[in-house]
Amino acid sequence: MAEDWTIAGRTARIASGVALAVMACAAATGLRMVAAPLLPPGFPFLTFFPAVVLVAFVAGPWAATLCAVLSGIAAALLFMPPGPAGPLSLAGLVALGMFASVAAVDIILIHLMKRAGNRLRAERERAARLYEEQRLLFQELQHRVANNMAFVASILSMHKRQVARDPGSATAAFDEAIERIHAIGRVHRRLYDPAAAGLSARDYLEQLARDSLALMNAGEVRLEVSAAELRLDLTRLVALSLIVAELMTNAVKHGLAGRPDGQIRITIAPSAPDRLALVVADDGPGLPDGFDPRTASGLGARIVQGLAAQLGGTIDWPRGQGGMVRIEFPA
Repeated sequence: MAEDWTIAGRTARIASGVALAVMACAAATGLRMVAAPLLPPGFPFLTFFPAVVLVAFVAGPWAATLCAVLSGIAAALLFMPPGPAGPLSLAGLVALGMFASVAAVDIILIHLMKRAGNRLRAERERAARLYEEQRLLFQELQHRVANNMAFVASILSMHKRQVARDPGSATAAFDEAIERIHAIGRVHRRLYDPAAAGLSARDYLEQLARDSLALMNAGEVRLEVSAAELRLDLTRLVALSLIVAELMTNAVKHGLAGRPDGQIRITIAPSAPDRLALVVADDGPGLPDGFDPRTASGLGARIVQGLAAQLGGTIDWPRGQGGMVRIEFPA
């Protein structure tokens, strides 16, 4: 349990420690008086040692020290014979010094034992937290791997159907499948890279987009990224990253058609209360005449539609200057 380190909390602990020390000393004094007829001469501190040990365990070293001082005074005044020239004889002073030494050793040992016990307890709590974090991370990893394998399987299934319809496109279909699987790998390397943990959404998306351009030998394409401050869970961030990677590939291959001087813009901004909009646009010729995204048979369009559905979003292909895809999803 966490201790209260406010002024009021410290004052309460000091007061309770003083009260316990006084009560323990008084109880030990009373018990020593009651037991006096039963004890042989020479045991003035017999009942005070347990009192000091008890206070050291319960209230700490400072309260135990106070109890030891009060116990020494009580024993010297009530249970030790006076000396010829003072309140205590030489033997009494030696006995009092021995009591102080033994009490000090007891207090120090108990304090060290309590500190070691507290450290052990803290380490056990830390180990328990780490175990729970590792267990949750392992479960999350299993979930991610299963989702990724399912996504890869769905991509391969779509390519298989494409090859079944057009056997001559087998080589191109395999090449596209390999590119998409590589894109999944790039996304996950970016997401789980410790160096990317503190990146803003804009910096993360810009690095991801530049990776895609570099792998397509389109590094000279101008890239503009604008993103609001986002707080997205990992599941949605994976889907969003895959959408950006897929749309980047489509923009370079079809929208810009290999033009090195093309431009791609990526924007994520609030579109309505509790809604965000992702827009990926290029300065190419735009959508072909007669293109209907609802009936599009291209794998890229279907993959983007499926990922948008994972986000719980809607997808739109606005017509205008250049190609544009707009996906609106819950914030």
